[in-house]
Amino acid sequence: MRGRPNRNEKSSDHEPRLGETAGDGGPDEAARYLAVAVADLGLIARRHGLDTLGFLLDMAQMEAEDIVRLRAGREGR
Repeated sequence: MRGRPNRNEKSSDHEPRLGETAGDGGPDEAARYLAVAVADLGLIARRHGLDTLGFLLDMAQMEAEDIVRLRAGREGR
């Protein structure tokens, strides 16, 4: 699957936050990963005629991408 994070790579720009274990990638990495994963699932759903499920997965993808964009904007200030 494209875009899958490499769990063996350490992210130098991420410090563990409360409730995170070191090296887990945190919420930013999770949101990026989920955006890619649900996009792939949406393609599969639509390919098999599951249009409503494809639509819902598209909404989940947009939500994950919004989270990534908003968090990046907040950290860029």
